[in-house]
This record gives sequence, C-alpha cells and structure tokens, in this order.
Amino acid sequence: QVQLVESGGGLVQDGGSLRLSCAASGNIFSFNDMGWYRQAPGKQRELVAVIRSGGTTNYADSVKGRFTISRDNAKNTVFLQMSSMKLEDTAVYYCNVRVVAHITGRYRSLEVWGQGTLVTVSS
Repeated sequence: QVQLVESGGGLVQDGGSLRLSCAASGNIFSFNDMGWYRQAPGKQRELVAVIRSGGTTNYADSVKGRFTISRDNAKNTVFLQMSSMKLEDTAVYYCNVRVVAHITGRYRSLEVWGQGTLVTVSS
C-alpha cells in the first residue's frame, strides 16, 4: 500500500502565503506525476499544479506566477508554495501521486489521493 500525509493547510489573509506538503510512504518503486488538486465549495475538483518525474511542471492559469510546485525525491515529498493568495484560492487541497509500487509480489501502477487539507483565505 501507499499512503499520503498532507500538512500545511490553514487560515491565511488575502495576499499572504502558505506552504503545503505531502509525504508519500509505502513500497514505492518509482514516482511518475505528483500534483495538487483543489475543490472549492459547490465546484468540481480541479488541477492546481503537477510536477512530472523529469521535473517539468504545469499550472492552472489561475495560479501561474503565484504558486510553485516542487518535490524532494529523497523524502518522497511534494510541496506547493502558495503566495499572493486570493479569496478564490479557498478550497480543500488534495495531493495526488502516480507511482509504481511493489505490492504482493508484483509491480503495480497506482494513483493515490491524500485526505485533503483545508485552505481558507480571509479578507
């Protein structure tokens, strides 16, 4: 099995900064994509940012220039640095990783979601 533990959510003022972390553990053989999604009240879950195994990144247009995704391969951790935050960034943020894991004697491709962490931006 593969587990994800997210941390760093909370309350921040408009224009402030926050950093999210997501640590993966388990019988992980390799990582593919690692990313962050978010879901605001009454809206669908949307991709915020993703970092590929080779290090390339993609961002939602709404966060370009304000958010930065990075990863620490040695610690199996992905980060999301959020700056110049806006009220509309308020959402539950979910970590998502795609890995190859060694489970019950076989290598399996898995997509794993974190439990979600609430980020609230206040005026």
